[in-house]
Amino acid sequence: MEQTDPSETGFLSGASSALRKMLRQQASQVHLQKGETLFEQGDNGDALYAVESGLLEISVLALDGRKLGLAVMRPGALFGEIALFDPGERTASATALEASNLLRVRNSDVLDQIRKKPELAVDMIQLSGQRMRWMGRQLREQVFLPMPTRLARKILYLTPERPGVQAKLKLSQAELAEFVGATREAVSKTLAAWKRIGVIEATRGGLIVLDRSALKGLAEPDQI
Repeated sequence: MEQTDPSETGFLSGASSALRKMLRQQASQVHLQKGETLFEQGDNGDALYAVESGLLEISVLALDGRKLGLAVMRPGALFGEIALFDPGERTASATALEASNLLRVRNSDVLDQIRKKPELAVDMIQLSGQRMRWMGRQLREQVFLPMPTRLARKILYLTPERPGVQAKLKLSQAELAEFVGATREAVSKTLAAWKRIGVIEATRGGLIVLDRSALKGLAEPDQI
């Protein structure tokens, strides 16, 4: 099973070596079975998590009760980082899509280390600012971009480009609809149109990206 050093990617890729080392040293192991919930929206949170192996879905509940998928966390991804800065209610839920191994770093352990080495606090503040900008971009996309653009961007995000490896996405159309805040019918109609022009191929419970360059074009607002 694929394993990646989470401290070298994503949220921590711009952190100093001292901060990454400290977080690795404070981490403990967490194991989840497929379908197991790590935490739910509204739960008290006090830890950041990093994915060593497996897949996790991050989702929220809309006011009307619909589930909205935000992201799929792969090996190397980090999530729950708000709790490192401000422990409190979780703003989203995290559920294992397959058996997963995680690293957990608790807020109290990080604060203890920062008290011993105050210079690490500067790194944490910078990381907080970077994450807030990223979250702002995600919110603007969800509010202002048309659904086909959001769908193209989400598929690109969920299928990282790897040389020589065909991009496959194992999510149903209903699950994709949750990720982009749309109806399954609207997503199905858009995917059918993309299939006709050779951008994607529908598979049982997912899809395959056939023309990534074309999909990137569809991810630009002025192309829709």
